[in-house]
Amino acid sequence: MQPDGYLAAYDALSRVDPPAAPARLAGWLRTEWRNLFAELRADRPVLATPAFTLVTRHADVIEVLSRPASFQVAAYRPAMEAALGAPIMLTRDGTPVNWREKGLMQAMLAPEDVPAVRALAGELAEAALDGADGAGGEFDAVRDLFRGVPLKVCARYFGFPGPDEETLSRWSRAIMTDVTANFAAEPGVRAASVAAGAEMMAYLRGLVAERRAAPDGTDVLGRLARTRLPAELGFDDERVAVNVAGLLLGFVENAAGSMTNAVSVLLGRPGLHAEAAEAAGDPERFDPERFDSYVWEALRFDPFLKMIVRYCARDHVLPSGATVPAGRPVLAAVASAMFDDAAVEDPAAFRTDRPSHAWMHFGHGPHACLGVHPGRVVIAETVRRLMLRPGLRAAGDVRRDRDVFPDGLTLRFDAPAREGA
Repeated sequence: MQPDGYLAAYDALSRVDPPAAPARLAGWLRTEWRNLFAELRADRPVLATPAFTLVTRHADVIEVLSRPASFQVAAYRPAMEAALGAPIMLTRDGTPVNWREKGLMQAMLAPEDVPAVRALAGELAEAALDGADGAGGEFDAVRDLFRGVPLKVCARYFGFPGPDEETLSRWSRAIMTDVTANFAAEPGVRAASVAAGAEMMAYLRGLVAERRAAPDGTDVLGRLARTRLPAELGFDDERVAVNVAGLLLGFVENAAGSMTNAVSVLLGRPGLHAEAAEAAGDPERFDPERFDSYVWEALRFDPFLKMIVRYCARDHVLPSGATVPAGRPVLAAVASAMFDDAAVEDPAAFRTDRPSHAWMHFGHGPHACLGVHPGRVVIAETVRRLMLRPGLRAAGDVRRDRDVFPDGLTLRFDAPAREGA
């Protein structure tokens, strides 16, 4: 916490060393975001810097995420499309590619799959935790559980196993580091992403061809392989490969980061840990809605996705009355919006009875998470299986890459899982 406040320190630095001020602000956003956002919401809810505009109040954040004509996803386009070598609907607003392929992929990620995906995540989590039990109850939760389960879901539900799990993980991290965390535009980070993307797309082209030749299976790629659209729509095998790549890139890092943060919050508050463990219950008493709310509320206190980037294409007046000027990135601070007392009741309290719109972990507006239905249950069920382990505790701090991506967290539990989990 800055002695005289963040804004006073930022303004003073802006006067004597203008280029250094946005860099200092970026550092606070990584390490002191909660206190910084509270001060900004109260005193300067829209902070315009030479490098970006930061938006912190709930109504303004919703506006930024809901108005693609003004606030575009183009900020993500150079890195993402350099890796894929092709357009992808995740980085396009109001285009035929976005309209057509978003709708198709929503059909492929059917909400009816949710019970089976939840069961799959539970099965995978139990296998990982049973392995830890055999090793004395100590394990790396990020490697074995928070990344391990999503990577296996990619293989068994998306139909995208990669040559092996380690390679799949490497592709995801290299590309998403450039897309979401290469703040200094380091050329080496871009080069690593492009190289990983080229490997991934070459693999996927071969995989799509194999699945087209034998179009069976109920995984997502199997459904795509059995789908033939009219040629004039341009959804050929290359487009299938690009969209399957998007499933991996939109899922693994976000799911792993979200599970790491939610579990860290719950384990850091013994009373909440006990409540969540009780809510996890067993199959005869288990209420998914009751338990899952512990995960989403824990994640509100430390969301993995704290800001969503847009590019302001034209001057836009926000609900607060501030004008965002065209021509610069806009950081829509969802982590701040979820603590705005103008929209969220008693935001400082941990409450599991909140309406679902109080939680913005899957974004908002036309670019809200495409895979929200399966993604939600993979995260929640993996955390639930962990909460069922008696004696669970952290045996160290989270280790992170670039202060963003979790790379390790040692956990311990003291006894076997409850019967009937």
